[in-house]
Amino acid sequence: MKRVAVFLVVVSIAACGKSEAPPAETKTKAQKDSAIANSGLPGAKGVGMAMNAADSAKARQAALDSAGKP
Repeated sequence: MKRVAVFLVVVSIAACGKSEAPPAETKTKAQKDSAIANSGLPGAKGVGMAMNAADSAKARQAALDSAGKP
């Protein structure tokens, strides 16, 4: 009988325990990539160069899109 009482106490304590969800991601992909590019990790320079190329392509496309607008 004593074992059953201990078991019930343990189960009820475990059932009342809080379950914390993992924190939500707060950084954007660009912020993460920028942090990697500024680090000393191998290949970080390539990440930075890829980000610059993507930014240049985006700026070039925006210029082309706005060229036809009055």
